[in-house]
Amino acid sequence: MKAPQQLEPSNKEEARLLEELDRKRLPEHVAVIMDGNGRWAQRRHLPRIAGHRAGVRAARGIIETCARLSIPALTLYAFSMENWRRPRAEIDFLMRLLREYLRKELPVIHKNNIRLVVIGRGDQLPQAVREDLDRGMDLTSKNTGMKLAVALNYGGRAELVDAFNAILESVRHNGNGQESFRVDEETVSQHLYTVGLPDPDLLIRTSGEMRVSNFLLWQIAYAEIYVTETLWPDFSRAELYKALLEFQRRERRYGGLAQKPQRETA
Repeated sequence: MKAPQQLEPSNKEEARLLEELDRKRLPEHVAVIMDGNGRWAQRRHLPRIAGHRAGVRAARGIIETCARLSIPALTLYAFSMENWRRPRAEIDFLMRLLREYLRKELPVIHKNNIRLVVIGRGDQLPQAVREDLDRGMDLTSKNTGMKLAVALNYGGRAELVDAFNAILESVRHNGNGQESFRVDEETVSQHLYTVGLPDPDLLIRTSGEMRVSNFLLWQIAYAEIYVTETLWPDFSRAELYKALLEFQRRERRYGGLAQKPQRETA
């Protein structure tokens, strides 16, 4: 991953899209469901692991580009709780690939002031993976640039269950005996894995699937959703620009009505 310096378009399409982009109206938090590695490999008559390696290259490019655009937070859905149902050999490869990525990219991530965080039930990951992730989070914990959240062994429903249990445990621990104790939205938000991150403004899903796949169920309540047929390994910088431009064309009303333009008075 290159340093987050000035963006240099690699072709005319990138240059055109970047020129259209309003750098002052970018989302605070972009979340991505990275889907399509297997299909990408299948279409090329390659093993699935080739698709996962290509997916890592795509992730590297998107992290670099978001950092260069000064987007404050990026969350990548890397491994869901349901992914444990895949063949053992594929899971083992994915864990090795994650460790390989951390060894190669972590020094550059740290050098460029990016803070790594992990969301999900990380305690259930293999010990070697947990140790590498812990080292990465410790190393970058004081960085003040983009927050890179990687969702590993993540599930949106599990996150809510964990949040509610943490709230109940907090009440029991405090021992305040309040029979009328109530939970509000702020209480829930403060007990989610994503505490400290803004809710996503933009959710990107690759591969054309029209579902959120148990991802950030609480946090994406008002996110703009962008679905592209592009498979994740082909999700280039230009594809990211297209998603950001579509985001800027949306009118975000948060359940309210659009503001009517005021009439000019003489």
